[in-house]
Amino acid sequence: MEESTEGEVLVREDEEIQEPEEFRVILLNDDYTTMEFVVAVIMTVFHKGLAEATRIMLDVHKKGRGVVGVYPFDIAATKVDQVHTLARDNGYPLKCTMEKA
Repeated sequence: MEESTEGEVLVREDEEIQEPEEFRVILLNDDYTTMEFVVAVIMTVFHKGLAEATRIMLDVHKKGRGVVGVYPFDIAATKVDQVHTLARDNGYPLKCTMEKA
């Protein structure tokens, strides 16, 4: 026999939606990659303006590393790959990494 639900109110349980984990994408300093190339990478891959790209590049140069953005895992991993591909294609050893934010 089929149960009748006529007239009953169906209640949907609220599902707790979790925000995706975020990761900082970081450029690391080296002795060979030019400052101009680092600025160009930041502007191209991370869509930063010239002033912000220059500030981040100076962090990389002076502090040894610079945070270029915070993204969900898949986007962060893609950006790291894009940086490595651009660096390799242009003959630079520029390294980029990600860490939990």
